[in-house]
Amino acid sequence: MTGNTESKASMGDLFRNRVVRTILLSVFFLQIGIWVRNYSILLFVMEKTSGDPVAVSLIYVAEFAPIFLFSFIGGTFADRWRPKRTMVWCDLLSSASVFAVLLTLVFGSWKAIFFATLVSSILSQFSQPSGMKLFKLHVPEALIQMGMSLYQTIFALFMILGPVIGTFVYQHYGIDIAIGAMGIAFLLSAAVLLLLPPDRIEEKRKEKTIWEEMKAGFRYVLQNRTLTLLGGCFAAAGLAIGLIQPLSVFIITERLGLPKEQLQWLMAANGIAMILGGILVMGLAKKIAPLKLLLIGMTMSACGFLVMGLSSQLWLTLTAQFIGGLAMPCISIGINTMILQNTESDFVGRVNGILNPVFMGTMILTMSVSGWLKSVFSLMAMFETATVLFIVGVIIMLPLLKVPAAQRE
Repeated sequence: MTGNTESKASMGDLFRNRVVRTILLSVFFLQIGIWVRNYSILLFVMEKTSGDPVAVSLIYVAEFAPIFLFSFIGGTFADRWRPKRTMVWCDLLSSASVFAVLLTLVFGSWKAIFFATLVSSILSQFSQPSGMKLFKLHVPEALIQMGMSLYQTIFALFMILGPVIGTFVYQHYGIDIAIGAMGIAFLLSAAVLLLLPPDRIEEKRKEKTIWEEMKAGFRYVLQNRTLTLLGGCFAAAGLAIGLIQPLSVFIITERLGLPKEQLQWLMAANGIAMILGGILVMGLAKKIAPLKLLLIGMTMSACGFLVMGLSSQLWLTLTAQFIGGLAMPCISIGINTMILQNTESDFVGRVNGILNPVFMGTMILTMSVSGWLKSVFSLMAMFETATVLFIVGVIIMLPLLKVPAAQRE
């Protein structure tokens, strides 16, 4: 009874936190805008180009390239600027760029559509670390992991609902209304963020150049053992996910001998499991340390990949995919909580800006060669290699189990 009361009280404390409520509502509107953007632009470009793969790939370039080019820069500026003001301006500028694209669509070339994805993706590299900084500043440490769980659950929910919403808006109302809906969603997010408490006025300190602050960020990560090991874990996970992510459809067609359309069941199993995983972690947030949560998630992912590579039965493959989906919130929440707990508020933006590109860079590296590797090695070998990489990630983090949480520097 005591545990349940404490859990309920903690959840009540979380929802009473003004910053948590505001950021989660902002994320809700942003996710609507992002998924309407992703699917309406994808369907629109495919329609305009008759499914030209080069044009379609440019959408993903516009979405992911800014992570490499602007993540660390955005994180550095997020540490310099006031977080509330940064987030509000990013959403307002995203909305303005979307409405500018809408005008261009009406009066000019349809190719300006790529600009909407590019600009909002760039601005998110400044906004996202500012949101993490607000968590660090305003959310008690005991509630951070629970808050990250709720944050992750919203993303998981939209992995299921997002494609449906985006496709529905485009098919029923067309690209103009879809673009307008994106702009309104970003505006609503900006309006919600105005409810955040005022930015703290920090004491004047000696102004450093951007380059000096960037170098300080790298030194900070390299001198912090926990963050350095997390970087190695990020790299191992990125290599593993990039290796097998493009190959899911071949699990359906080659290992199971089913039509490619059956891939939707794998995606559904993954999305449902991610929601359940986020809810489960939320309930266990007070009982499991973030490091153990990360190790559990990495181990579960390794098991899921192992079974998917070996399975030739649909039910077994779906079970493995479900296990992998349950693991993803454990990994994401564990990593984000560890970053916040082991990073001073002045460095939150730069630490995110360093570690996130490590994951994305390694993922895209193996993603770019996975098709060629599949032609050389078997599908089973690819999934077992991903299993080994996740185990490597677990091994990298194991030394921290021997170190008390208070001494992980």
